[in-house]
Amino acid sequence: TAVWALDLEYPTVVEASSTPLNEETTPIAATYHYVFPARGDRPPVELFWYDGGLRPPRPACLEPDRELPAEGGSLIVGDEGAILSGVWSGTPRIIPEEKMRRYAPPTPTIARSRGHHRDWIDACKGGPAASANFEYAARLTEIVLLGTVALRAGTSLQWNGPDMKAANAPETEPLIRGHFRKGWEM
Repeated sequence: TAVWALDLEYPTVVEASSTPLNEETTPIAATYHYVFPARGDRPPVELFWYDGGLRPPRPACLEPDRELPAEGGSLIVGDEGAILSGVWSGTPRIIPEEKMRRYAPPTPTIARSRGHHRDWIDACKGGPAASANFEYAARLTEIVLLGTVALRAGTSLQWNGPDMKAANAPETEPLIRGHFRKGWEM
């Protein structure tokens, strides 16, 4: 949600930590931290991803009797409050609740999704592009995979998105570019 709503492109710093790693699978739990630069008149953004049951610090604006969703979700923290939502950004709520009660939603400008599968089928049949279309999904996938590269490298990456290079970690090149058998090079 944050990547789409804030029009985030390339992070400039990517950091990760986790439970023990192995060569074949993702860790049981991990935390990823991405720093995105300012975009025009928009300030820099820090994005954190908690996986495997790890959870963010409790925001100060969360009421004492309210818990973060047990099944996961999103927490977007701003200067004057936060938006808390469930899995797949469902049922977003402004916190503290008093701000939600005062909020007047704008007229919707983005078509509402009928779900990833339905969107995909409709797009295949000549309908509108899916909400998770390749333009957005490719960018999001690259961001997520950079977290895995930082995790495997064991260091904070200084990322140059347009060149697809970690300026401070040339040893990550095989993770970024892949390894191809002779005859299958790209």
